[in-house]
Amino acid sequence: MNRTIRKVAVLGSGVMGSRIACHFANIGVQVLLLDIVPFELSEEEQKKGLTKEHPAVRNRIVTTALQNTLKSNPSAIYDKSFASRITTGNFDDDLAKIKDYDWVIEVVVERLDIKQQLFEKVEKYRKPGTLITSNTSGIPMHLMCEGRSEDFQANFAGTHFFNPPRYLRLLEIIPGPKTNPDIIEFLMDYGDRFLGKETVLCKDTPAFIANRIGVYAIISGMHAIEKMGFGVSEVDKLTGPVIGRAKSATFRTMDVVGLDTTVNVSNNLYKALPHDESRDKFKLPKIVEVLFNNKWFGDKTGQGYFKMIRHKDGTKELKELDFKTFEYKDVEKPKFKALEASKEIDDLKKRIKFLVNFDDRAGEFYRTSFYDLFKYCSHRIPEISDELYRIDQAVCAGFGWELGPFETWDILGVKETVAKMEAAGEKAAPWVHEMLAAGHESFYKVEAGKRKYYDIQSKTYVEIPGIEEFVILDTLKSAGKKVWGNAGASVYDMGEEVIGLEFHTKMNSMGAEVIEGINTAIGLAEKSYKGLVIGNEGANFSAGANLAMLFMFAGDQDFDEINMMIAQFQNTMMRARYSSVPVVVAPHNMALGGGCELSLHADHIQAHAELYMGLVEVGVGLIPAGGGTKEMTLRFSNSVINGDVELNQLQEYFMNIATAKVSTSAEEARGLGYLRAKDGISLNRKRQLADAKAKVLSLYDLGYTQPVQQKDVKVLGKTSLALFEAGITGMLYGNYISQHDAKIARKLAWVMSGGDLSSPTEVSEQYLLDLEREAFLSLTGEQKTLERIHSILFKGKPLRN
Repeated sequence: MNRTIRKVAVLGSGVMGSRIACHFANIGVQVLLLDIVPFELSEEEQKKGLTKEHPAVRNRIVTTALQNTLKSNPSAIYDKSFASRITTGNFDDDLAKIKDYDWVIEVVVERLDIKQQLFEKVEKYRKPGTLITSNTSGIPMHLMCEGRSEDFQANFAGTHFFNPPRYLRLLEIIPGPKTNPDIIEFLMDYGDRFLGKETVLCKDTPAFIANRIGVYAIISGMHAIEKMGFGVSEVDKLTGPVIGRAKSATFRTMDVVGLDTTVNVSNNLYKALPHDESRDKFKLPKIVEVLFNNKWFGDKTGQGYFKMIRHKDGTKELKELDFKTFEYKDVEKPKFKALEASKEIDDLKKRIKFLVNFDDRAGEFYRTSFYDLFKYCSHRIPEISDELYRIDQAVCAGFGWELGPFETWDILGVKETVAKMEAAGEKAAPWVHEMLAAGHESFYKVEAGKRKYYDIQSKTYVEIPGIEEFVILDTLKSAGKKVWGNAGASVYDMGEEVIGLEFHTKMNSMGAEVIEGINTAIGLAEKSYKGLVIGNEGANFSAGANLAMLFMFAGDQDFDEINMMIAQFQNTMMRARYSSVPVVVAPHNMALGGGCELSLHADHIQAHAELYMGLVEVGVGLIPAGGGTKEMTLRFSNSVINGDVELNQLQEYFMNIATAKVSTSAEEARGLGYLRAKDGISLNRKRQLADAKAKVLSLYDLGYTQPVQQKDVKVLGKTSLALFEAGITGMLYGNYISQHDAKIARKLAWVMSGGDLSSPTEVSEQYLLDLEREAFLSLTGEQKTLERIHSILFKGKPLRN
């Protein structure tokens, strides 16, 4: 059956329901969001003289829930205007409308009886063949669809989103006992392509995959923490980004998610798993039990492992829990020899191996927690999954880990780690020993450019399904596809006569090595390939230009060097724009400053949906000088229709740069003018490079021709200068900006106006680039600018002359 999802009904508007509704609205789907009718009038409704029959009363629960979600930070929706795609209602008055919807998703409270009652009502109105799924986090599928019709059961499955649905990549797909296999295939593909999720097929077992492993890791870790005497801040220091986990690490994450949520899952698992060999690990240690009994659940109750103290003078002070007294104390700044010694190791895989083998308390903690986790995961096969890669996929996508348990085990060496585990009393499952005995010493390997996993049933390595359409740089690297490289950038052959340029500097900042990489990659592409993709698999596309060199030259007042450096940067951006082959840039997460400017000069941007893009140079006392100011002025000029001057559009672009406005999504970046209508958005981060490559080939096949620099950029001279000056003066007099901020804004205004021209004039791109560079140079001579750059480089320490 060829399914098209145009309309989705979400039943239940709580924290998850309203956010799932928003994410479907994000991708252009029309959503019907329903919830129960209130049992009683609120005090406010009584004062207004409303009755229980009034529509505002009957829809109060769903309306309030959606409004709260739309106000949430970070936002659940890409653009506020997308909320118009959501229609609200209630189960009593509006459930019949689901007959016109393509997919019905149940997201009510986690009680089997309530879900069954709702499904009975759904059966009265649901059109045969319509998808019906549940967002349950653990209730078995076979229990939920008991007593339902054959058609209901054939089209029913679990679709477990993780909160918040917009940001967490995992979508677990759980078949029921009679689910049509075509339904599962459709959900796996739709979740991947359209919702941007890592879709993981799960068995109908307690807590499925991610929560089964993730909650075990948390609660088991708590036992180790308690036994080894670690403190709150110590643990969060050890379990955050340093090992490829979320910045919120362990205890901060539990406070944000809510301790009650984690405890409820853990308690339910203990009851549901009488035959689990590690069942007792799900029992709550004292450092969890005390907080749970006190109802110190975290942010939702005002205190948990951390507590924010608000003083009478308005100041705030963060405190952490003392596990000895269970009272709050000053937040500690822990130090470990292992962490200090690993600071210079940028490669996560090398750093993890170093830390686990380090001889101190930190190393002992890592060995204890990792060995226990490895053992547990090995014993879960085939119980929760027949394939080991699904466990890695689920945990990484659901809990924000960069590396899954089996991937981490590979890094440490499977054979030597098994021996160390046994010495520590942690015995891996028999299949691991059988794998090693057969001469297979890793869970993953790359063969002929394809990533494979060890398949336990066939005892051979099998290609991971579903990734054959992805472009994975690590796989290209392993397959020997590197064409060129230096310390900050590498070029890979992506196949089909397309090459890709990857940055690998710290934060992917753009310095001399990256500039060399861009020019080299374009040169290679022009000589021997159809086109170039610029993108990477780092945490961010690029945090902007490397300020260290600029600071050194500015401090020495070596303006000739700065001029040369900026001219080279501008020339590189213009080469990206005016090369003889298509150049597609694939920005994701942060694409700031120079990263934004490079994107602006691409033939096409293939952005990830989560894109934080902006020209932020004013934050360091400068203006964009890598062509960013020129480009936004050019885009204004090209948007002018029939010679009409749209001053408000130019002013918007000016304000975006002057206030360092950064998008919070790719859709918002489009609204800010950083993305054009023709630029593309990839929902699934793992598909982005493949999508970018496909666009290069499309542009080539359409007969790409080298563009010509524009000499007809319309600038407004004194007309726009006067407008900008009025705004700057008003902000200055209102004490909204400093004198230095005003100076930066005037420099920006000068460039975007084309200088002090007496009337609107057409100028060349090079004319604007020269103005841009001159303005930038003059600002690098300002003491205030030097101080700002120093503060960023040296984390707020004052500049001393």
